[in-house]
Amino acid sequence: MVPDDEGGGVMRADLLNDPVDGLDEALAAVDGFDGVLVDGLLRPQPAQAVGLAGLAEAVAGSPLAGRVAEAAEKAAAGAAGEDHFTALAAARTALLGSVHDALVARVEEAVGRPDAEESGTAAADGTDHAANLHAAARSWLCDLARAGWHGIDHELVAGAAPVVSAMLPEPGLRRPATLLDGFAAELAACCPGATLKDVPVRRWADLWSRAVLLTLPGAASAPVVGEATGRLLPLGVDVQEHATAVQAQVHAVLEPADGGTPRLVRASVSAPKPDTVVGAGLWQLLRPHLSLLGAVSEGRAVDLDAMPVTAEGDLVWDDARARTGEPAEVFATARVALPAASAFATAPLDRHPARIAVPVLLEGYGVEEDEDGPAFLVAGQRLAVDTDRVPVAGPLTPEAVASSGACVGLLRWDAGEFLVQPLAVERTVRGKTVAVHAGAWAGGTTDKAGVRAEKAATDAVGVLRERAGKLLRK
Repeated sequence: MVPDDEGGGVMRADLLNDPVDGLDEALAAVDGFDGVLVDGLLRPQPAQAVGLAGLAEAVAGSPLAGRVAEAAEKAAAGAAGEDHFTALAAARTALLGSVHDALVARVEEAVGRPDAEESGTAAADGTDHAANLHAAARSWLCDLARAGWHGIDHELVAGAAPVVSAMLPEPGLRRPATLLDGFAAELAACCPGATLKDVPVRRWADLWSRAVLLTLPGAASAPVVGEATGRLLPLGVDVQEHATAVQAQVHAVLEPADGGTPRLVRASVSAPKPDTVVGAGLWQLLRPHLSLLGAVSEGRAVDLDAMPVTAEGDLVWDDARARTGEPAEVFATARVALPAASAFATAPLDRHPARIAVPVLLEGYGVEEDEDGPAFLVAGQRLAVDTDRVPVAGPLTPEAVASSGACVGLLRWDAGEFLVQPLAVERTVRGKTVAVHAGAWAGGTTDKAGVRAEKAATDAVGVLRERAGKLLRK
């Protein structure tokens, strides 16, 4: 809850706990189809036909109705082709997109922030320069759907390797290539599927359907539609880590130089990584690519000059167009600039509940701890706190969150409830208010614990680089 006299409105936390009409029905249809993929569609059983019919029924009133009904019928008969699997993936994605929209509308109502604004779109490149690679990827994904998660083996999963190898050298194909690579790695780690006890049903269905749609012409493009000039005020860093890749995403408020409406934007940097580089070592992989990380850890604004920005509010970072500015305290930004900032609209393919990450400021809450973890009590309403998302490569800890009195975080939705991922908290230490930031070590640190972690990571990265050099010289 943000007191009115400190620059914000009051969050209607009760709205976050109220049911959303149609949400359970849409998710039930998605779950039914996801269950179909567990055993595959090579020899479908009657129970799988029910899941397919449920998906078709859920989109019966949409433009997809005819194609999905045909696809569900063919799949239930074991005769689905590439076009049919694509239609099923599109229907599933559309349903989750409707869930995303309903939840975002509820968040905007609860937070009282301006609605997301369309910023125009750029014409997509109609020429597909890699139709053969897209077709090869879809063929592999169709084979996965036929085999099902219980039917995967190393030979089937290995079929993705040549496709990924051919895609990676092409900049325009790296997005689907990275997805396919990570998906195949997860599947390979779980082979053979016949012995798999706990299947990550929703996750693998998410990855499968997204991968199918990203192989369609133009789907993977993220065209730059404009330029951003003004003052960038960071709110915090969200670190997303996989065994083979890491990404740091800076959430910020952009105050346009022309005095226009402040906008919520993001700036991201990604890097490949070996699975042995963890903790503070991640910053060493990311720092060379984004000067903004240094500004975040120093608590400064960044002045932008014609920085490219996509229709979704993602800055395509160019150090030549950025200059470190004056000090900008995160909680001052959250109290003054954040309430009036509007978000960019989400691209159709990215409309998914897991993508919801709305920056919010919470104050005046109590803290409750139970077997499910910590939670904030906001105006008498329980709001779960996801401390598992807080990066270990920083000074923000669950203990700091539990003793906090104010929090800047990302409002997310997971497993049927809203929760908050802390980016920074304020706590009282020896009578003084101290801010603790998850990204405080992003640009380097003099903190003792951070220095020790940096040294250990430096040694590990150095050994890896030396070994890689020896391999290249052979």
